[in-house]
Amino acid sequence: MSSFDLVPMLKAPEGWPGAVVATVAMVALAALDLAGAFAAKEWAEHRSPVPMLLGLLAFGVLFWVYASSLQYAELALVTMGWIVMLQVGLVVIDRVRYGVELPPDKWVAIVVLLAAQAYLLLAPAASSRTPA
Repeated sequence: MSSFDLVPMLKAPEGWPGAVVATVAMVALAALDLAGAFAAKEWAEHRSPVPMLLGLLAFGVLFWVYASSLQYAELALVTMGWIVMLQVGLVVIDRVRYGVELPPDKWVAIVVLLAAQAYLLLAPAASSRTPA
């Protein structure tokens, strides 16, 4: 038994389509990353060990979920979906929890970047055929 067998990979339920597994993985990764980022911000502001420990736990579970998700979906797809959701979540947390006000030009930049990332995520893949 290798040391890698001590923590088994997560398994998706039988019969779940790959797209559903990938989407669930993206949402879970974004939620865990948001929890870790929020814990880091709280620790930086209050220096309490509780947020730091919760953040470490969140990032440890994030790595486990990420590694497990790669059994079912492509690395680029899972990563891009996770990052897009994370960016939206961070902007919302900054706005709601910490009162960060962004000027209109930054909102335009956010929308443009999210649209470009959505295109990368959702656009059909180029054909892998070579010309004859």
